[in-house]
Amino acid sequence: MAANIESPTRAAWAQQDPLLTTYYDEEWGMPIFDDDGVFERLSLEAFQSGLSWLTVLRKRDAFREAFDGFSIARVASYDDADIERLLADDRIIRNRRKITATIANAVAAVRLRETAGIGLAEFVWSFRPDESPTPEAEVDVPSTSSESRELARELKRRGFAFVGPTTVYALMTAIGIVDAHLVSSHRRGCSGLWTRDGYRTDMRVPFTFRVPLEPLQLLEPLEPLEPLE
Repeated sequence: MAANIESPTRAAWAQQDPLLTTYYDEEWGMPIFDDDGVFERLSLEAFQSGLSWLTVLRKRDAFREAFDGFSIARVASYDDADIERLLADDRIIRNRRKITATIANAVAAVRLRETAGIGLAEFVWSFRPDESPTPEAEVDVPSTSSESRELARELKRRGFAFVGPTTVYALMTAIGIVDAHLVSSHRRGCSGLWTRDGYRTDMRVPFTFRVPLEPLQLLEPLEPLEPLE
């Protein structure tokens, strides 16, 4: 755990609202290793595009209820009636392209498991870099990385949608794959996976990383989708 708990130093975005502060202090950068958990974060990052993260956080409970707790198996079974149900739910962000992309991503995650024996979480975590950024100031925090660009490319190749390098990098920072906290932050190193100077610790992740090198057959999206980024 990072030091300086008694004198917390937070990113500027985390000081804009108490909900963001709580998210920063308790969730952002903490490891998520289960498939449904990673799917939820990937989905919410896509819904956030063009909006603020605060908007998504305020609607997160409603999103979880509307999308059956972001169960990959359940969302993958959604049909046209479910799409219309979601479009009619004014508690969530009612964007047809993002809704259909979320369903398509659940289908792609199921196919990844069935055809390659690899869960979404293991696949995403296999792109963890050897070193994490060490930003001294807000302007130093990257929005993409070589790993996020490669992961975005591989996800798209496997039928995922709305997974541009920026969205994917936001996911990677949110679930601890990289540590994007400022080096002065009291949350720096909070995941236990990274040292304060950006190197891997001895803490292990629960995967064997049996990621296939061969391309998988692309899935047909539910409707034509344009790139998110």
